[in-house]
Amino acid sequence: MGETEGKKEEADYKRLQTFPLVKHSDMPEEMRMETMELCVTACEKFSNNNESAAKMIKETMDKKFGSCWHVVIGEGFGFEITHEVKNLLYLFFGGTLAVCVWKCS
Repeated sequence: MGETEGKKEEADYKRLQTFPLVKHSDMPEEMRMETMELCVTACEKFSNNNESAAKMIKETMDKKFGSCWHVVIGEGFGFEITHEVKNLLYLFFGGTLAVCVWKCS
């Protein structure tokens, strides 16, 4: 019985990690949804390498929405940025992982 409870807790934790909470966004709805899906995919694919996940997100955003996108993925960081209007997304995943995506040229 202890094994099944442990597996259930682990599954709940993984589900929490893949469900992003939008802390702030001024992106249009369609762009925000695409960016959120991209962030979840990158963080799942490179769960142990934030640098690779950020690189994947940046390169994909540059191709889809034009150049000059910036991405920060990590834990326990603060920021103050200047960005283009309607081009900022700040996500928080269940644990301590956060993703910030913005465009400035």
